[in-house]
Amino acid sequence: MKDKKEFYTLLTELDGQPISEYQQLVGDFDFSRYVIKCAKIDLEAEESELPVFSIRVPQTIAEIPEYLFDSPVRRTAMEDLLLRRLSANIDATANYDHNGVARRHIHASSPSQTILPRNALQLTKEYIEVRIQITLPIQQIIIDNEAVVSIDGEMAQHIFFEDLPEIVSNGLLYCNLDTEEADRFVNSMEDSDRLRQYLGASGQVSFVGEGALITRIAGEDVPDYERLIPIEIDESLIDEVEVPHGGAVRGLGIPNGLTLILGESNSGRVDLVDAITQGIYNHVPGDGRESVVTVADAVNIRSEVGRSIQQVDISAFAIGLPDGGNPTSYSAKSAGSFTSQAASTVEALEAGARVLVFDEHSSSSTFLSADTRVSSLLGESSRNTLAARARQLVDELGISMIVAGSSLVAEFIPIADKILKVEDFRVTDITEEAKALEIVPSSVANDQVNLGSMLSRSRWIMPSSIDPSVGREDLVIYADSTDFLQFGRSIVDLNAIKQIADADQARAVGFVLYYAKLRYMDEGYPMREILDLVDRDLSNEGLNALVRDVRGDLARPRRYEVAAALNRLPAFRVSHITE
Repeated sequence: MKDKKEFYTLLTELDGQPISEYQQLVGDFDFSRYVIKCAKIDLEAEESELPVFSIRVPQTIAEIPEYLFDSPVRRTAMEDLLLRRLSANIDATANYDHNGVARRHIHASSPSQTILPRNALQLTKEYIEVRIQITLPIQQIIIDNEAVVSIDGEMAQHIFFEDLPEIVSNGLLYCNLDTEEADRFVNSMEDSDRLRQYLGASGQVSFVGEGALITRIAGEDVPDYERLIPIEIDESLIDEVEVPHGGAVRGLGIPNGLTLILGESNSGRVDLVDAITQGIYNHVPGDGRESVVTVADAVNIRSEVGRSIQQVDISAFAIGLPDGGNPTSYSAKSAGSFTSQAASTVEALEAGARVLVFDEHSSSSTFLSADTRVSSLLGESSRNTLAARARQLVDELGISMIVAGSSLVAEFIPIADKILKVEDFRVTDITEEAKALEIVPSSVANDQVNLGSMLSRSRWIMPSSIDPSVGREDLVIYADSTDFLQFGRSIVDLNAIKQIADADQARAVGFVLYYAKLRYMDEGYPMREILDLVDRDLSNEGLNALVRDVRGDLARPRRYEVAAALNRLPAFRVSHITE
């Protein structure tokens, strides 16, 4: 292994050389307090990505106390905090040009408000290893009156010998951390995890802490996350949960079964449902939603006009369809509002979801309910609304459901187990009051559907339809936001998959699809079993199992978002279905 003096001399020798000579930086270099590793540099290839450098700091230098990462939950939290600090220190070293635009040479994954397992930083008893990308500097020199691009060795020395040591020291060494912040960060995540464990033990699907800041209001000259509205909970609904570090946490527990949340869209109802939906993840201290937790297998279901569908059994919701499609094996290149939400519901259950969340502002009105007062005047219906099927779904499949709305959800009142009202961000229990209205429940148009047997059907994926190649590139997977994922020649619209937390997670979804194709689709496993196998592998081997090259820009996705992206992949095809 070469040392840092040799590295410095090498950069001096490379100054003015063709950029291809940067390949000489491939290898391991001992910088005394840490080791720099680089496996691949290819700046001349088309669409080449920035080279990834691994920085490994031994614990004899970092000295992170073991109690901060002595369990999987605490380890994920501490890794997240270190990555945030590293990213903040990278931002602090940015150079600004005369227009005030920041020029960054060092890049690292920057976590969002959620705390996720990532592959950007690994914390062990022996070392901390972080993966960063570096824009290796180049310059233009004039040779025979022609501009030639070459290596800027002097700037490279500044990056590796001034910026990088400062970033590593300030971001990763315990002596430079705020120790109280580290304790608070890790303890907060452990408390949230304990709340989630409580849900399973107490027969609840979500817990909303009293005073949780569920709403962000962006007004004129007011940035997001500066104006926050807390949720109030009626005393009759208050549940208390003991957590290891925060003591007794007071809040609202939403029970298993069918819960209806009533309220106008601007009353706090939509914000509450969004907070519950995002409660599948833990949030950073200070976010305001630390005490809003939801079971990990809850899925938000939305209407999505224009999405593609491949052989999904929506017969529980449709007897006949206007386009002549077969409800027991429905396919569409561009689905309507009703069929898209029906298919998304069945797909989520196929992936293993145990809690389904609906809100009327993001739902198809014809899918949610039908007005029972006029049903008899309209003749026999060819559709079954969610209101007509909800009780059967809950009772026969053993799932739970949260439905929220105002004008479209009346038919859920007679079948709901719990009815909550949200008004001016205050939650009250109106179950008895609402039941007294004696609203007539919806009846199904076809009561012969066996939901259990419907979900026991297995879809088998056509492996050739999962193709991430473009031209000579055998692997093109790209995402820079949560809106879209490029997978080969296909663009997957992720806009309706609101439980993808950030771009790193969206990117990882693409790599999971490719991994599943190579490992399991060609072996002929059905979709549900593929999701099981991938979950097992990620738990045992981590995110690095997904990729061939070293990279540090992936966050672990849930199986439900992987399945949702696969189902929306335009090229996706089902080869056959078995009972």
